[in-house]
Amino acid sequence: MKWALFLPLAFAIPGSAVVRLHCSQLVTQRLDPLVDPGMMPSSHVHQIVGGNSFNATMDPKKNMPEESTCTTCQYADDFSNYWTAVLYFRAQNGSYKRVPQLGNNQFRNATGGLTVYYMQDAIYDSTQKSKVTAFQPGFRMFVGDIFARTLAEAGRFRQLTYTCLDEFITREPELIAFPKRRCKEGIMTSLRFPTCWDGKNLDSPDHMSHMSYPETGTFESGGPCPATHPVRTSQVMFEVVWDTKPFNGLEWPADGSNPFVWSFGDATGYANHADYVFGWKGDALQKILDTPCYFNCDSVGLKLQSIAEMNNCTQKPVIDEDIDGWLDVLPGGYHAEYAPISLQ
Repeated sequence: MKWALFLPLAFAIPGSAVVRLHCSQLVTQRLDPLVDPGMMPSSHVHQIVGGNSFNATMDPKKNMPEESTCTTCQYADDFSNYWTAVLYFRAQNGSYKRVPQLGNNQFRNATGGLTVYYMQDAIYDSTQKSKVTAFQPGFRMFVGDIFARTLAEAGRFRQLTYTCLDEFITREPELIAFPKRRCKEGIMTSLRFPTCWDGKNLDSPDHMSHMSYPETGTFESGGPCPATHPVRTSQVMFEVVWDTKPFNGLEWPADGSNPFVWSFGDATGYANHADYVFGWKGDALQKILDTPCYFNCDSVGLKLQSIAEMNNCTQKPVIDEDIDGWLDVLPGGYHAEYAPISLQ
């Protein structure tokens, strides 16, 4: 898929915004229109937030704001869909129980979901002075490796991390694998997408090749984009808070191994991943990125929904299966994997 308007917008207006918004949970089920388009059910359970036009195929030619009747996101003009795998607790008897999400910080009353950032520079830089181009209708991307089971394999995506929340506002240290101790307030995952676009393709077969990380350095250090991906975009970052507190009082593995496992079987944490489908209405996102603001970007004139409005936008699962009880096997037939897996 191509975007013919690349050249004019490659010189986007300098902005000064870091946009932070929360999206309540829309639905939790086995659908994945990026990796498993059309499959019902898809391979493993995901938690999805955003516009309620989310479906198994997500035709990129359709207008998401027109297809949706509501969104779970704080900005009423954001009908994008954001999703991640789901976390499960594995008991000593081998059964599994889904770990719910919590609303982040001031969104504690939200029905789970995740917090999304759109950043032009490092989050600690309040000036946000870099030039970035907003995504366009039909754009989508994926980050992570579902098959990663070692530190070396996860190293390609070092921007996917875990934080053990001793306090709800704890944000460091960041780990590449699952924490191996009880976390008093839960576990937060942070997922950072690439920030350099090839300027032509709205998607690619692996949903990653049209995007790249900086050629040298990092996004946070202002590293330059490679010549193959010359268009600098905002960095999309998810924060997901998993409510592991109810499991802290249960028996953990006697050998000290981690008891948590992703919905596709990874018990190392190295295979964390996330999906994004752009769906902002009109030029709303570019307007925000071009307006000076830091976190509370309400000066643009866009409607901000209340938490109640965000929570009221829901979607009934189309896959009829138990994903919340104590399960003998993860939905899709997965079991916890603690070692590298064979792709043969």
